[in-house]
Amino acid sequence: MAAPLITLNDGNSVPAVGLGVWQTPPEDTERAVAAALAAGYRHVDTAAAYGNEEQTGRAIRESGLDRSEVFLVTKLWNSEQGYDATLAAFDASVGRLDVDYLDLYLIHWPVPEKNLYVDTFKAFAKLREDGRIRSIGVSNFEPEHLRTVVDETGIVPAVNQIELHPLLPQHELREVHAQLGIATEAWSPLGQGSLLTHPAVTAVAESHGKTAAQALIRWHIQLGNIVIPKSVNPQRIASNFDVFDFELTEQDMASISALEDGTRMGPDPRTFNFTG
Repeated sequence: MAAPLITLNDGNSVPAVGLGVWQTPPEDTERAVAAALAAGYRHVDTAAAYGNEEQTGRAIRESGLDRSEVFLVTKLWNSEQGYDATLAAFDASVGRLDVDYLDLYLIHWPVPEKNLYVDTFKAFAKLREDGRIRSIGVSNFEPEHLRTVVDETGIVPAVNQIELHPLLPQHELREVHAQLGIATEAWSPLGQGSLLTHPAVTAVAESHGKTAAQALIRWHIQLGNIVIPKSVNPQRIASNFDVFDFELTEQDMASISALEDGTRMGPDPRTFNFTG
């Protein structure tokens, strides 16, 4: 079964479930992406900083699928921000991926200390005008960063990929996204595995004959999030995609949402300025 499509504010569509390859070693990436594509995934999310763009691109090419069938995402690293540096970094990424265009390109972090994300987004807009990127977006942007981009460029990012899981459901950001017309994409959607044994999650999963991971992914889908669970295990990759034949009840959704406690697994985007 194919993943449902979410229509972005530029008219393009993205499969609601994709494979993330964050922290996937290069030697495991090609096999993981191949397993995902074989299981029905048509959305793959990588980044320059992950060091596995080359293997991601090779798996897509060798899958037998037409390039147009796979929604491919990568991200610009912090040290490459700035107009000219962004154009060069984009060329490097598509070179490693060995593709002619990207479906979505994201600014990985706002890096507020450098204050170059507006110039960077202007370079993204140029690349989109040139037909080299279909959709342009951001990652880890807070409301003030989003509003600055929109005010300074007149362009609303198509996507904001953020840390989002039941412990950190990002109510404020999701509300801003709804107001601006930005799609919400969740990274670390399973709380980096910390929620897979939580009694509230396992109880919901068991009531549907599903795994805890499937219940959590379904929670995201029903909230309207794009979700990119990560795994290198072919069985888990396939299982994480088997989430379109059941639906959580309102009580199920509330039970999982009640886990909110503000826990953040990754850095705070307002203070994270690492460029190494």
